[in-house]
Amino acid sequence: MVQTNQYQDICILRLSAIGDVCHAVSAVQAIQRHNPKAQITWVLGKVEAMLLADLPGIKFVIFDKKQGKVAYKKLKSEFKGKKFDVLLHMQVALRANIAAAYIPAKVKMGFDWSRCKEGHSIFTNKRIAAQSEPHVLEGFQGFTKAIGVPHYEPSWQMPYSENDLAFANKTLGDFDTPNKKIFVISAAASKKERNWLPERYAALAQHAYKKGFKVVLTGSPVDMEKALASDIQSHCDFGILNLVGKTNLKQLLCILKQADLVLAPDTGPAHMAVTVNTPVIGLYAHSNPKRTGPYNYQGYAVEVYHKNLKAQFGKTAAQLPWGKRCKGKDLMSQIQIKDVVEMFDRIVSEKDILESA
Repeated sequence: MVQTNQYQDICILRLSAIGDVCHAVSAVQAIQRHNPKAQITWVLGKVEAMLLADLPGIKFVIFDKKQGKVAYKKLKSEFKGKKFDVLLHMQVALRANIAAAYIPAKVKMGFDWSRCKEGHSIFTNKRIAAQSEPHVLEGFQGFTKAIGVPHYEPSWQMPYSENDLAFANKTLGDFDTPNKKIFVISAAASKKERNWLPERYAALAQHAYKKGFKVVLTGSPVDMEKALASDIQSHCDFGILNLVGKTNLKQLLCILKQADLVLAPDTGPAHMAVTVNTPVIGLYAHSNPKRTGPYNYQGYAVEVYHKNLKAQFGKTAAQLPWGKRCKGKDLMSQIQIKDVVEMFDRIVSEKDILESA
């Protein structure tokens, strides 16, 4: 039986992405609850650090992938003369595997053999137990279990300031509409092919508005996201609050916290919403929502993944390597408005959202 107190100096390696580091926060905070004396260092990406900055009890070491070889040299310098009790190596990407080589630790804990990719096993000397069809978050729970943390229900204490919350309240409060409840559409994923059609987002916006919701668009300042938001607005005949490119990550977190319902494809803000207990309708065609969907709201996913998996490979998810992705630029167009509207209405009813206005 592993005793947690044998690991007092712990390093977490999870560089990206926003959704995945949100999953990892629940694991890190479970470790803190079970072993409050543990010293925890987290190596993560520059953008992800903007969201997690000020997370209590954590020392962050930033790995900026844009610096190339310099980023690895900085890791080597940062940890010179250091040796952690354990490294929890929570990422199989090649750059993370190479980064692990520069983090000295007595134990380097990695994924089980079935999830080892891109040389992951070379950079670890112990592995977590194999799991059957785990969600990404449950994979991280495997690391906590491996160092003696009892099973826990995921929870989050996300870091944001009073100013961040005040910004969200003022921004939403200044939006001139008689509607009281807030429906956030975080429309863009990192890859354009994972986005739903703008006119269909607009149809959901229209439906939400008629049901008594303020409609808010959120996203990053990249051109693709701005263009998608503008396209959505062009299909609506009522006022939408367009915050795309107008918030930092902590302000966005607080917008999502104040929302009553979120609609999003396979993108980081969907998981940010989970951390602040806001229900999410996830839209999935390329990846399995049981593996990458909004964790506490997997039952709210509207998906065409499984039928595409069967069409492309002739097999079910259970018959293929877990996490197998579907390919195609137009798969998201198979998600129908009526199915998303039905899910919207179901959640509003189940959560008594309008009744509590």
